[in-house]
Amino acid sequence: MLFPGLVGYDDTVIPQVVNAVLSRHNFILLGLRGQAKTRLARMLTSLLDPLMPYIAGCEIRDHPLRPLCQRCREKVATLGDETPLAWMDREIRYVEKLATPDVTIADMIGDIDPIKAARAGQDIASELTMHFGLLPRANRGLFVVNELPDLAGKVQVGLFNVMQEGDIQIKGYPVRLPLDVMLVFTANPEDYTARGKIITPLKDRIGSEIRTHYPLSVGHGMDITRQEAWTTRQSPVSVQVPPYIREVIEQVAFLAREDKRIDKRSGVSQRLPITVLENVVSNAERRALRTKESEAVPRILDLYAALPSITGKLELEYEGELKGGDAIGRELIRNAVGKVFNSYFDGVNFRQIVQWFELGGALKLDESMSSSELLQQLSQIQDLLESTRKLGLGVSESDAMRAAAGEFVLEGLYSHRRISRNEELEFVAGDRSSREERFREEQESGRRGFDARRGGGNAGGGGRRNLN
Repeated sequence: MLFPGLVGYDDTVIPQVVNAVLSRHNFILLGLRGQAKTRLARMLTSLLDPLMPYIAGCEIRDHPLRPLCQRCREKVATLGDETPLAWMDREIRYVEKLATPDVTIADMIGDIDPIKAARAGQDIASELTMHFGLLPRANRGLFVVNELPDLAGKVQVGLFNVMQEGDIQIKGYPVRLPLDVMLVFTANPEDYTARGKIITPLKDRIGSEIRTHYPLSVGHGMDITRQEAWTTRQSPVSVQVPPYIREVIEQVAFLAREDKRIDKRSGVSQRLPITVLENVVSNAERRALRTKESEAVPRILDLYAALPSITGKLELEYEGELKGGDAIGRELIRNAVGKVFNSYFDGVNFRQIVQWFELGGALKLDESMSSSELLQQLSQIQDLLESTRKLGLGVSESDAMRAAAGEFVLEGLYSHRRISRNEELEFVAGDRSSREERFREEQESGRRGFDARRGGGNAGGGGRRNLN
């Protein structure tokens, strides 16, 4: 694999990067936060030779046969084949700079060093008195600038002069530096295209513009989250994360990216499901330690405990600010549960479970409740634990797994307004307004099915299958 660990880019981003490299282009990675732009840039070093010779002591790591700086040219002219060489590995050939408004030409290109001039007895205008910046020091390697639009305009001018003409001016003195360096930039699309953020000549000199993206499928997102999240940890308890919990966490991110109350220009980073999963596992681990259980299995209530890792990553629009980050986070979790619940239980009859609540039954959940205590309460509800077999659970599963599955079923019914849950986290029968709304939905669904049959279509065409 060319770039191991980059999931979901095999058919989109990676081929474009390969084309840019083969074309010897300087290129820019455009994408929202959390799209692995910097990771991709750092992995480009894997394309470099393991070792490369350079003239020993040279600040810009000159090629032994084609030295650029005056000092190395004089050394080669004097010593010839006896010129001392050193070797650099591929990691040293990578130089990265985060662009900020206070970055100067001296930082990026270089400056005259009066102390060096005084010590060497050189004229201040001599090239031998120059202190090289980051870009010349990246000679024969990769130079990556993160958040390119944040660079001041005059620094951007210095960059495109080096990229195209190979010359720079230090304090008014022209210096010829035809560097052998590939420049890679990263930027947010909104900043990149905004007027005044990037000067046109620099944009014109960037050979390829490559757009990154968030995972295109929930499966890809789950693979990334599983790879990046810190869930395999040293602990006195064994942590088991059910597949449906992973799906719900990923769906939270996907639904947030589609929510109109969340700023799409800022994006919803892939770090959201990663940190949520870590928080969920930590909450389950904490509960298992307190209840002295040997196995920690995350439950849906652990997702609500992980709200701090959701709200801090959402940039809200005006409507979202009015509602509040906590409320939107809870709504995202509820909708995500409903979506995953449908994928497992579409068409399953839950009438017996709903009837248990309608006859006056109630169940109060507590995230600190042990698995055996929760399972004992869930077993009072007819058909509930039997329905968890749809999640792939057998009778030999641990109490923690069965309890988490039973709670997921109840949360799924709550997300579809079949039952209600009050502020004390107590599941009760659905209120009248919820039942009436669901009745209207079922009537509407029935009418759509009837219209489809009249039109000669499939009886189920066009309508969502309702939970019985």
